[in-house]
Amino acid sequence: MARIGLFDIVGPIMVGPSSSHTAGAVRLGLATRRILGADVHRAKISLHGSFAATYWGHRTDVALMAGLLGMGMADQRIPQALELAQEAGLQYSIESRDLGDVHPNSVRIQAEESQDQVTVAGASVGGGRIRLFEIDGFQIEVDGTYTVLMTRHRDEPGVIAEITKVLAVHGINIAFLDVSRKSRGSEALLLAETDDPIPDLVVQHVKRVTGVMVVRALPRF
Repeated sequence: MARIGLFDIVGPIMVGPSSSHTAGAVRLGLATRRILGADVHRAKISLHGSFAATYWGHRTDVALMAGLLGMGMADQRIPQALELAQEAGLQYSIESRDLGDVHPNSVRIQAEESQDQVTVAGASVGGGRIRLFEIDGFQIEVDGTYTVLMTRHRDEPGVIAEITKVLAVHGINIAFLDVSRKSRGSEALLLAETDDPIPDLVVQHVKRVTGVMVVRALPRF
């Protein structure tokens, strides 16, 4: 069943000019920052399709940087995002790149902080809505309308059961569960979209699950 949210009906509250090329781009940048879990120090931005062809006129580059700085769609500082990035010491590069058979408003962002990095690919699908389809090479599908528990873990029996058990013990209901792996027995990515916020106590408990290497609780973006 397709997910229908408020944006599908009335559109987002945003700083323009475009809901798809600007507002959606802010959310894509913000999602990347939250998945990294820290301030972004460096970013390599690869624009695809319509994003690559029209980003200058729609200020998609500015919008992406605003999101990477932690701004939301309605933040009045969005037009100054490039200047604010420079002040913050956020180094970035922008290139045009064919990402394959994906939505024309797609981008891949490699974001780094001092000790970690993440690569996120996603699309702005209209009306300020987004869809993430890749994290660090794992194929996923997340649209930012739910709180998400994200884990990187060893692909072995019992790990997923233990993670979901922690959520159940804390009374957190899973709305959608997506698990992706590159090959059997290697490393896997779990995304549990939940109806409830995920407190830090839950994150700490999941970190103690044998086989779990990385845990993030992602608020809606």
